[in-house]
Amino acid sequence: MHTVIKLHVQNNTTMKELIPITESNGKRVVSARELHRFLEATERFNNWFERQKQYGFSESIDYVGCKEFNTLANQELIDYALTIDCAKEISMLQRNEKGKQARLYFIEVEKKYRNQLVLPQTYADALRQLAQQVEESDKQKQLIAEQAPKALFADAVATSTQSCLIGELSKILRQNGVNIGQNRLFDWLRNNGFLCKYGERRNQPTQSAMELELFEVKKTAINKPDGTVLISTTTKVTGKGQVYFVNKFLNVHETA
Repeated sequence: MHTVIKLHVQNNTTMKELIPITESNGKRVVSARELHRFLEATERFNNWFERQKQYGFSESIDYVGCKEFNTLANQELIDYALTIDCAKEISMLQRNEKGKQARLYFIEVEKKYRNQLVLPQTYADALRQLAQQVEESDKQKQLIAEQAPKALFADAVATSTQSCLIGELSKILRQNGVNIGQNRLFDWLRNNGFLCKYGERRNQPTQSAMELELFEVKKTAINKPDGTVLISTTTKVTGKGQVYFVNKFLNVHETA
């Protein structure tokens, strides 16, 4: 289990509170469960959040594990304290009206917070504040550069919940800066034990790749003029597989 933290709700706001903004260790955070409820996600919370994490969010940077006490069920539930930026990105990925509302809400929260910042009272305070802003800006630029491939891929996956052909995966990889075409990708997948090399099962997933849920096999029956039926087999990369292979090629991290 991740670090358990206690959340304290801020009540000193006149903005209509669509989603409670809380505070932990001096940072403004959002309950992942509260966001899940507001977005009206039909997927079970644990499955939903595991899928959000695949878009490249990092523990201790974008979210921290915590617990929520459910008074109706009289039990503690696993929750996650999300940074405002993380909550905003997750809202954007939903691609629906509730996600848009949440994103605009978090933007307004950030504006209100900036307006409440105390102005420096002395020249020395102003210099210190400026130096801090420059340092934070440099860190943000570095983070944006590091996260750019993840953001591109998250956007690509968010547009479709379906599996894709291996040729389409090569296009996604090229969008993320990996110079590889369809034929070379097939070679790589065969040579690295993800696709079978020989025989009738050539270019079909190996058993280990199927156990990792990286691929699915689509079978299509084709009726021939002589009355016989030909079974056509197509290997497709699952959404989980797309995340796996992009992360693997970018050397971000490897997940199964």
